[in-house]
Amino acid sequence: MLKLKIVSPEKVEYDGDIESVKVPGTAGEFEILINHAPIISSLERGTVTYIGSEGSKSIDIEGGFVSVKKNVVNICIEI
Repeated sequence: MLKLKIVSPEKVEYDGDIESVKVPGTAGEFEILINHAPIISSLERGTVTYIGSEGSKSIDIEGGFVSVKKNVVNICIEI
């Protein structure tokens, strides 16, 4: 499992375990799965989609950043 935390300036949008997350990277959409290589990337306007125990959920964003390290994904977003 991956640990995902999504924060916006207003609140913590999500904090929990997931199977995967797709993000709108600057060079195109990419998916983060368990044991993903460490990465820091800026995000463009688009949709962050993650799959957790409650199924698939999506958040439309204006931009932000994502970091991945040791199966922990942190996403800072602007909604």
